[in-house]
Amino acid sequence: MLLTGGDGYIGWPTAVRIASRTDEQVVLVDNFARRDWVETVGSTSATPVHPMAERLEAANEVHDGRSLSFVEGDLTDGEFVDRLIRIHEPETIVHTAAQPSAPYSQLSRDRANFTQHNNLQATRNLLWSLGEHGLKETHFIETTTTGVYGAPAFPIPEGGATMEHRGERDDVPFPAMAGSWYHLTKCHDAANMRLAHDQFDIPVSDVRTAITHGTETAETAADPRLGTRFDFDYYFGVVVHRFCAQAVAGYPITVYGRGEQRKPFIALEDAVEGLTRLALADPSERPADHTVYNQVARAISIVEIAETVADVANEFGLGVEVEHVENPRSEDETHAMEIENDRYEALIGGQSTSFEASVRSILETLLEHEDVIVAHEDRFLPDVLSEG
Repeated sequence: MLLTGGDGYIGWPTAVRIASRTDEQVVLVDNFARRDWVETVGSTSATPVHPMAERLEAANEVHDGRSLSFVEGDLTDGEFVDRLIRIHEPETIVHTAAQPSAPYSQLSRDRANFTQHNNLQATRNLLWSLGEHGLKETHFIETTTTGVYGAPAFPIPEGGATMEHRGERDDVPFPAMAGSWYHLTKCHDAANMRLAHDQFDIPVSDVRTAITHGTETAETAADPRLGTRFDFDYYFGVVVHRFCAQAVAGYPITVYGRGEQRKPFIALEDAVEGLTRLALADPSERPADHTVYNQVARAISIVEIAETVADVANEFGLGVEVEHVENPRSEDETHAMEIENDRYEALIGGQSTSFEASVRSILETLLEHEDVIVAHEDRFLPDVLSEG
């Protein structure tokens, strides 16, 4: 099994969980680029991110993760990917590697071009290598994003849509309605995976992951060396994480605009569980087709998130206020998102982590690293990218 993005926020805890449940060799792949991207915007992970060698050693000691190994490499390099696929002939690929930030992709032409090249080239290289080596049984699982759906005024289906024209109806892929250069890469990935399934007969699971929140999973909590990263800045920190960091720093919780728009969310614990179950599914039971999963717990308004964080923060004696600021993004601030997730719910058997419990856990963790957050509190709001 290959897991790309093995150094990442979702990729690392997924790898540790998979390794704790199987004796199959799990090869992690990463080029550590996420660490550099965060550094270029003047920020850092609030929680320590240990070197990969220490992470693997801890996984072996704590979870008997001897099935984990690591290869450093760039997935945009076709020759590297071809060697990787040829040598390991994986039965499953869990593809979590990507430049994941919409704000980062919006910074400049160079960042937009980089994001599109990095994300699309990596996915195409993996798919083409599987096709060229005849690995038609390899289950290709990718975390795309619920952002491919945009903000339509109707309930979002789990994958496709039904189109009617001149009295005729047919099921079609959901149209690309992304709102950033990053999200558009996942629209293209979704289309490329569908094409690869048609041309190479590869089973594909397109896991459209919602905004993910949380600092740990059951496995990573067992040892400090196993911790995953936690970004809290404007560019790489998702809204829940940024709000929690603001509360810890005694900074006003900044809601962009009215904040009535609802966004889809899922706890890290549940996102990791979904990917793990797909990765370890018996070949006779896993999808043999092209299948889309909406990996989402529920939609929550930005204002509700801010108020929940403020309420929980008060339990810790953190007196914080919610403040509305001008929205730096172009979005409908009143969008009432509805999104279907029946297929994903059936996969994991229901969500295990409530939003309030996740916020409480995040705040507990961040209070241990208050000095790091306070030192970077100027990163909560947009600033000019450093190309250094």
